[in-house]
Amino acid sequence: MSRTVQCVKLNKEAPGLEYPPYPGEMGVKIWQSISQEAWEEWKAIQTRLVNENRLNLADTRARKYLKEQMTKFLFEGGDIEAQGYVPPSE
Repeated sequence: MSRTVQCVKLNKEAPGLEYPPYPGEMGVKIWQSISQEAWEEWKAIQTRLVNENRLNLADTRARKYLKEQMTKFLFEGGDIEAQGYVPPSE
């Protein structure tokens, strides 16, 4: 049976992550208060941010930028999206 969390991003009780998805204290905070659904949303946005901004993840500035965006999206109610991203039309 999967564990549930009170997701601070989605404002509802939902299935939680199986393990901390990020190192350190931030990973534990995410594991305790972010649902699997919200984490999947973040991963899709993160992919777009990396691609649209051509981020080099070996660069510490790029990793710091992504962590800041992740914090805004997951915990501060920020509406994050890659500049220039256009969703596919159906």
